[in-house]
Amino acid sequence: MDKLDAMQAFSKVVALGSFAEAGRALGITRSAVSKAVMELERVLGARLLDRTTRHVSPTHAGRAYYERCIEILAAIDETELQVTALHDLPRGVLKVNAPMSFGTLHLAEPIAGFAVSYPDLTVEMTLSDRFVNPLEDGIDVTIRIGVMEDSSMIARKLCPCRRALVASPAYLAAHGVPRSPDDLTAHRCLVYGHSTSLQKWELVTGGQVRRVPVDAAMCSNNGEILAAAAVAGNGITNLPTFITGPDIAAGRLVLVLPDHQPTTLDIFALYAPSRHLAMKSRLLIDHLVARFTDRPAWDRFATP
Repeated sequence: MDKLDAMQAFSKVVALGSFAEAGRALGITRSAVSKAVMELERVLGARLLDRTTRHVSPTHAGRAYYERCIEILAAIDETELQVTALHDLPRGVLKVNAPMSFGTLHLAEPIAGFAVSYPDLTVEMTLSDRFVNPLEDGIDVTIRIGVMEDSSMIARKLCPCRRALVASPAYLAAHGVPRSPDDLTAHRCLVYGHSTSLQKWELVTGGQVRRVPVDAAMCSNNGEILAAAAVAGNGITNLPTFITGPDIAAGRLVLVLPDHQPTTLDIFALYAPSRHLAMKSRLLIDHLVARFTDRPAWDRFATP
């Protein structure tokens, strides 16, 4: 096994936490993966992995080497794709996963346009708000909202995910307008999640993040349901503007506590580090990056 193959094997072990899983993902035996990693350790003169009977994790040196491996393998992918793109078109199956609301509201059109551009490509798109492991589930491109911390995946930012506290004008007329985050405790709050037990909203005040406890009058694991409840006058909710933006523009919802808005997340396209990243994945990600911007359409009227 050459060094690039060994780096690929090592990266898979770190990403999947197992020699056996790495071997299955690469189509080689567990012993071949183990031998490749041991050879890397011999050449480098450093222990890269801590091994137990149940789990494998990188050492400090291993984590640093893993980060460089991802960069090197991604650079090789980029070069190979540039050459391949000169004489080939994507084909086969492209598996995409995305959050439910963002997928239905903002991915349907760009994905459809992408599919029309590449008729030899079959797109399998699933929408789910549950956490999926792209490596285990065989997903080529995963759209994820949040703070990117999982270094086992390569992330490319599509756009920011700004959030806003909003309520209907009728609700505020009936219950009063909050003047400070502390006032939220006296209001009906519509929260994202599976429980109406005490929740905390992270709000940014003067550059400082503050976690404000709120009592949930309603909860749902779907943001569109919460937005509809807010429009109907049920209370104040904290949602991404990619959901509430049109309602804000139409005056059905208004910003609450505009000087104390929720922390901003980001929307990423994730793909697994691979020596042979399929051109189909890169083309889709490029297509989505071109579609969205740092100030997407739903934000041009939704935030100050």
